[in-house]
Amino acid sequence: MTTHSSVVTRVATTSLPCRYGVFDMLGFIDDAGIEHVVLAQGDLASDEAGPPMVRVHSECLTGDGFGSWRCDCGDQLDAALATIAAVGRGAVVYLRGHEGRGIGLAEKLRAYELQDAGMDTVDANLALGHEEDARTYHAAAAILASLGATRISLLSGNPAKQLALEALGIEVVGRHNLAVPTRAENERYLATKRARMRHDPAADTDLELLGRYGDITGTDPVVIAQMGQSADGFIAARSGDGAELTSVEDREHLHRLRALVDAVVVGASTVAADDPRLTVRSVTGADPVRVVVDPSARTSPAARVLTDGAAPTLWLVGEDAPIPSVPAHVTVLRLPEQRDGFAPAAILARLAERGLGRVLIEGGGRTVSRFLTAGAIDHLFLTVAPVLIGDGVPGVRFSGADRLDGAVRPPSRSFPLGPDTCLHFDLRTGRAKGPAAA
Repeated sequence: MTTHSSVVTRVATTSLPCRYGVFDMLGFIDDAGIEHVVLAQGDLASDEAGPPMVRVHSECLTGDGFGSWRCDCGDQLDAALATIAAVGRGAVVYLRGHEGRGIGLAEKLRAYELQDAGMDTVDANLALGHEEDARTYHAAAAILASLGATRISLLSGNPAKQLALEALGIEVVGRHNLAVPTRAENERYLATKRARMRHDPAADTDLELLGRYGDITGTDPVVIAQMGQSADGFIAARSGDGAELTSVEDREHLHRLRALVDAVVVGASTVAADDPRLTVRSVTGADPVRVVVDPSARTSPAARVLTDGAAPTLWLVGEDAPIPSVPAHVTVLRLPEQRDGFAPAAILARLAERGLGRVLIEGGGRTVSRFLTAGAIDHLFLTVAPVLIGDGVPGVRFSGADRLDGAVRPPSRSFPLGPDTCLHFDLRTGRAKGPAAA
């Protein structure tokens, strides 16, 4: 093993707030005069929490800047930043001078012309007199060494990148291929990387899930809300039919959220319309406690949550509501009722008294909207199906602002769920400007 031979100088340290969070942004210049950038979170030198996640990313103006679908570079960069932000520790080392696998921007565009005529990416570079991959990683190794990150978990599907870093003194204790979408426009590009450059064939699903759910895992109290709705904002048709609105992938996502919490909360209208089981079936995990918010105790005694015994159930009813006898798995809790129902804070307090601090507000639209208006939600997952209903049962609603500059704009990110798109809003940082304050 050899050590890095490049010399780098740190020239700036600042911060970069972006859609994935706030990163430390470090500027470097190597001994060839090429400028490089690092986006980092957390302590990279400490090994107490294990090796940091590191993406060594090659500059790609077309993919990173213009959003090109001819490659997957922009998607890889986005996925790396999202994953590091979810974990809270790691870095993207952004290497300049790597355009077109090291041949430069103009030559890459000439290679594109040859690919338009039928060549793959490797043959196009070779036809122009270049190596199939002219990149070196001396600057990356030197940058990592200067940051104390000599033992890393590499976010890459490229085994050659791992070998190059290891030859330069960086210990790669794990390598994970980021999960990014495959498009018709880049299928051949990706196939060439796998067939001719030995890139990994598939993404690391566990890492993808960590990027999606990493900031809501653990044991700390958290309130999550989930809603699936049409592109025009309805959760069901006028008849209440909405069970198949979103995709199978979205239902798996919902079951993952259930598996991450202590309790799942629904309103009586959701029980009446869908008769849900509220259990974890599509993924591995324990069933949460089921909570039915029902001030007038109008839920049918035949509803599955009151009869199937699959999981403990709390039936929240008004102080004077008459109730029938219930089976052993059902506990009746009486709450004081306000003019428009139970206060979200009162519901959460009663659940916390029973050790249920991690709560999923699952539906329906009115229940999620009440918690949102009260400022009681930490994370909102809103899945949008490519469907137009026109009229029906509304989804998320709250008293909005008169002008767009008063709209709620919390940090967010998105990910595909089959044909649907899920938006994850982090509501913890903007409560002062959220619906409750509006």
